[in-house]
Amino acid sequence: MTIPNVLTLIRILLTPVIVWLLLAGRLDCALLVFFIAGLTDGLDGLIARLFHQKTKLGAYLDPLADKLLLVSSFILLAYLNLVPIWLAVIIVSRDVIILLGMMTLLFHNVRVEIKPSIISKLTTLVQLMTVLAVLASSYVSGPRWAYLVLFFLTGLFSVASGMQYIVKGFQLLDAKRTNNQHVPLRDE
Repeated sequence: MTIPNVLTLIRILLTPVIVWLLLAGRLDCALLVFFIAGLTDGLDGLIARLFHQKTKLGAYLDPLADKLLLVSSFILLAYLNLVPIWLAVIIVSRDVIILLGMMTLLFHNVRVEIKPSIISKLTTLVQLMTVLAVLASSYVSGPRWAYLVLFFLTGLFSVASGMQYIVKGFQLLDAKRTNNQHVPLRDE
């Protein structure tokens, strides 16, 4: 077990703690735990790259940990009326579509290398920043328009990266179909 994988597992284990804290109305503690979880997200990738500790397990665990943390956070923040419901719907829908796409590709025996794109990484970063900003709003409150801009950017990045995954999924399926087509010989 590598250090990046341990950090990813810590992020997964922190997710139910954040859920519990949000449901208990402990936004201050949820902010601290979410910040720690966000740090593990940055550190695991940095350590994996710097010390050549990238693993196949980590390639699957890291996006799973991000999805668990962010989807549960946005659902609860929408439930608590701290983010707009439309934003939570976009984020949850994107991740459900990605999951269904992965399952579809696996069903069709399409090999998928999990390698997030730049826009996907930016989407995760913007989503993390949005949750942090909302949780920190009890300490440092910005103007309402700043939150609206952040919500809009988060939704925009989420939709753009979701569309990118959809396009890539169709390209992979099309490539698989093209490679598996029967090419008749001239005499047939």
